[in-house]
Amino acid sequence: MSHLAGLPALPRRLAAPEPGWSESTDVLVVGSGIAGLTAALHLREQGLHVTVVTKVNIDDGSTRWAQGGIAAVLDPLDTPEAHAFDTEIAGVGLCDPAAVRVLVEEGPTRIKELMRLGAEFDRNADGSLMLTREGGHRADRIVHAGGDATGAEVQRALHAAVRRDPWIRLVEHALVLDLLRSADGRACGLTLHVLGEGSEDGVGAILARAVVLATGGMGQIFASTTNPAVSTGDGVALALRAGATVTDVEFVQFHPTSFVTASVTSVQRPLISEALRGEGAHLVDEAGKRFMVGQHELAELAPRDVVAKGIHRVLRAAGEDHVYLDARHLGKDFLERRFPTIVASTRAAGVDPATELIPVAPAAHYASGGVRTDLHGRTSIPGLYACGEVACTGVHGANRLASNSLLEGLVFSRRIADDIARHLPPQADPAPRAGEPGWVAHPEIRAKLQRAMTLGAGVLRSAESLESTAGELGRLGEQRGEPRNAAWEATNLLTVAAALVASAHARRETRGCHWREDHPNAADEWRGHLLDSVDRHGMLAQTFEEMA
Repeated sequence: MSHLAGLPALPRRLAAPEPGWSESTDVLVVGSGIAGLTAALHLREQGLHVTVVTKVNIDDGSTRWAQGGIAAVLDPLDTPEAHAFDTEIAGVGLCDPAAVRVLVEEGPTRIKELMRLGAEFDRNADGSLMLTREGGHRADRIVHAGGDATGAEVQRALHAAVRRDPWIRLVEHALVLDLLRSADGRACGLTLHVLGEGSEDGVGAILARAVVLATGGMGQIFASTTNPAVSTGDGVALALRAGATVTDVEFVQFHPTSFVTASVTSVQRPLISEALRGEGAHLVDEAGKRFMVGQHELAELAPRDVVAKGIHRVLRAAGEDHVYLDARHLGKDFLERRFPTIVASTRAAGVDPATELIPVAPAAHYASGGVRTDLHGRTSIPGLYACGEVACTGVHGANRLASNSLLEGLVFSRRIADDIARHLPPQADPAPRAGEPGWVAHPEIRAKLQRAMTLGAGVLRSAESLESTAGELGRLGEQRGEPRNAAWEATNLLTVAAALVASAHARRETRGCHWREDHPNAADEWRGHLLDSVDRHGMLAQTFEEMA
């Protein structure tokens, strides 16, 4: 497919000092959220030595911010077929049915394993799991913890389990740079920068017989996101530099209800869980009218792309920056018991949901695409695996179903561990690095990139807006920096932003969370996947693969 004019050439490797230290392990896991820590624990069950590297602290990723819960068939009246149906409806024709079957059929077992590790979910008076409903689900199948603190409880349990195992080595404050490959092209380790002391300070290399990417999402490419500051697309960018295939990156889900308040000035916006709507809260406009009624059979509980578009239409028509979530009728006692985290955070900002409307607006939330994998988490590079938000397993299609993200991390991390244990080769030596020298972007481009992406490649897109954004990315790519963490992150943001803009421009239709104003309908000829890679000149290359 033709290249979008204006996009920058991208580095095939980052400018960085030569590794000053080296160590080795059986399996190197990058990321410490639900996907990475679960993978590490399952790999240990297979008797393998594991090193987990994480960019800041072990608990600083996206998992602990998850509020709503984990979707799985745990009610005897529910079925995997029903869960699969809801998942594929939300994915608008682009889900891989085989991947969806794996997710819904293996999910319940993986949740039970998580509970055996120590995760404590909310229960009814009779001891049964308390299940609720979220957008796009036609049954109560969401397990939750602490009312609205599911991610924090899952992270706590996994963190504790990893700390108990002396054969899982944890390296914090480590930003991964580039993939190391053997002479036959297999992944055999990573270069990384560690902010440590002694032998592990600075740029080094960790050699491994297999590498698992579990680096999370890329929400920081936008000016408003529910993602933490660490979500800079590091894994997708690393994979692209290494020559791996990335797919579906145009499908970035905007969560309909992030909290809008003057006291929140950072890029990361607090999330108002979909579970609040699942318990009966309503979306209303400035006049107090429920605007989602009549737009979809599930009204406020329609899939996220439908609700985000509904809110965006109201905002455009009214010239406002938010609508409202009305939970007043649920009552003070219920809200404090069921949603203690949300109530505390909104009250701290001066909004009491028991007596006041909560101002909300869409914010970038989840990348449905990522590094392309098969059903065992294998990427297009032998020895390189991916799971969690960094991966594109095929389960989400054009729009992720609520609470399927934590489930995906649980299910596919186990499959990766099993596959690695069956096929782990001996350690190989890295091949000499050839080709163009690396470069990095200037760290000051970050805010400008976020603004450009929000304006031209956010909720609403068009050929004109995307071409303008491509031009701005090209100009930002000309600003080079010196090798350090802020510049490496800025380069990762530039890389994934360029891939998103190219795919969003190429996909001339509206489908799921990709909304083209100039192509407002879904088109059968676009029922397939855009595959992105970076060629030897640093240019993005695209192919289109039709659905089978």
